[in-house]
Amino acid sequence: MEAFLSYLLPMVILLASLFLISRAKNRYKGNSNLPPGTTGWPVVGESAKFALLGPEKYINGRMDACSPAVFQTSLLGEKMAVFCGPAGNKFLFSNENKLLTSWLPLSMRKALVFPSFVEKTKENLAALKRSFMHEILKPEALKHYIPVMDSMAKSHIEEKWSPNREVKVFPLSKKYTFDLACHLFLNIDDPEHIKRLYDPFHLVISGLLSVPIDLPGTAYNRAIKGGEIIRNELLSIVRQREKELSENKDSISKNDLLSRMLLAVDDENDKLMNEMDVSNNIIGLLVASYDTTSSSLTMVLNYLAELPHIYEEVLREQMEIARSKKPGELLTWEDIEKMKYTWNVAREAMRLSPPAQGAFRAVATDFTYAGFTIPKGWKTFWTVYSTHKNPKYFPEPEKFDPSRFEGSGPAPYTYVPFGGGPRMCPGREYARLEILVFVHNVVTKFKMQKAIPNEKIVYQSSPFPTKGVPVCLQPHET
Repeated sequence: MEAFLSYLLPMVILLASLFLISRAKNRYKGNSNLPPGTTGWPVVGESAKFALLGPEKYINGRMDACSPAVFQTSLLGEKMAVFCGPAGNKFLFSNENKLLTSWLPLSMRKALVFPSFVEKTKENLAALKRSFMHEILKPEALKHYIPVMDSMAKSHIEEKWSPNREVKVFPLSKKYTFDLACHLFLNIDDPEHIKRLYDPFHLVISGLLSVPIDLPGTAYNRAIKGGEIIRNELLSIVRQREKELSENKDSISKNDLLSRMLLAVDDENDKLMNEMDVSNNIIGLLVASYDTTSSSLTMVLNYLAELPHIYEEVLREQMEIARSKKPGELLTWEDIEKMKYTWNVAREAMRLSPPAQGAFRAVATDFTYAGFTIPKGWKTFWTVYSTHKNPKYFPEPEKFDPSRFEGSGPAPYTYVPFGGGPRMCPGREYARLEILVFVHNVVTKFKMQKAIPNEKIVYQSSPFPTKGVPVCLQPHET
């Protein structure tokens, strides 16, 4: 309801101010070769309809009514071409930095990056693309984090899960992933310090994909306020860490990402990254940890609690690993590599309930696709919802079937929860490790049963279980 009202309020205000302005249709008479589709109401476009229908129903409806290859619309205040199917995904992924450039909606820029960066070049807005970020998120670099993930997962479960007969998976997953990110990225463990960052993140996430109308009570307005709090807090952390590193304090760990970023030389200009660049990178990582990773973890546990036959196979695999460990011994990379079935389960969960909708790009020059002209200045959007449940690529698409990922797996460009091409999500391996480590600790300790079998899942920027996925816990006999 809160998400609905946040979209409804700006729509009502605009309708009142525009009064008798008729609904905008496709009126680009100077170019009749544009993709089919409609652009909805002035300014608001089809953002409200997108939110009310949900991304899956909206995308599938437009593909049926307009074109299964590409259609036009207006979302988030922008004229947009939505590319569909594996061919559309391949085209966008293959033309990064050629026909397309990096672009974030104004709602994201205003909430996440510093004001002086909002209108700057793609290099500033795409900081996570830098080679350094890819380097520190490679499997080789992340191997050292597995014991830390395991230790923190054990502590979290002991404190938040074990004392209760019933828990809500979604809020606890968000708490764990955010605490872990603060430790690994910032070397922050103090609960009060973490809370100062955690509280504003809900405001930011709820408004990341909102109509950019800055009025009190809108999701966009709340996201801007939350973003300002986060940026100020992170800038303070960055400056304090810079001071500590310059003083060579032995007590400061230099293994967290923040310290490594402050000490690293930027390949692009052979200089240290400035504090705002560093803060923007950290914000991006924290948002991903808070939103997409926690959403993925929640949905994996949701399906394990819902499907006993899947749970039993995961339990069998995880118990073999647990029995191979000495008392107190933590998980290793070799253990993670044995979790093949569990990872297939996670991948199937992300197919059915994708942690993110897709991604945007800006059109750098006019080009033709599927016989239609896409003009310079338009934005493009690729989305998981054009392929993930398409029976052409995934037979019986609503069936939970981890075997889809055995052997060579799905056809290329049909399964894209992490995107593809040069801008494939750099944190995908981090997410894999975090999900597998946490699932290991949950299933080897508890059997779960959903307290609300048919809980409604609302799809916003990520899947949002309306009741938080409450599950009843049954500890294994020791």
